[in-house]
Amino acid sequence: MYEGIHHVSLLVTDIEKSKHFYGEILGFEESHHRPDFDFPGAWYQIGQTQLHLIVHPEGKILRGTRLIDSRDGHFAIRVKNIKQFIKRMEKNEVEILNKPNNKTDWHQVFISDPDGNLIEFNC
Repeated sequence: MYEGIHHVSLLVTDIEKSKHFYGEILGFEESHHRPDFDFPGAWYQIGQTQLHLIVHPEGKILRGTRLIDSRDGHFAIRVKNIKQFIKRMEKNEVEILNKPNNKTDWHQVFISDPDGNLIEFNC
């Protein structure tokens, strides 16, 4: 019945700052298939899934903090090489919560975007 997750959407407050973070720092590929909505945003293609960034000042799901708490709401992205990912984050001075040994069968690394949205990267 289900084929997978089509997209995840996140609220952001500053689209240019967010595009720099997701495009330049994380290296996500921006999709040029985003329709001309009447609000700012950006779409990124990550494997078979998309990430939609939306500027919506009345939105209610911003966490209000950049503290990294692995139990807080997040989504996860599988990476091919976790050491290479960690090096990229260190090079760009992105704070990480590195959990190589945990109760899962995979190495987890958590980051926060400029608006406090949490993302887990794992391998």
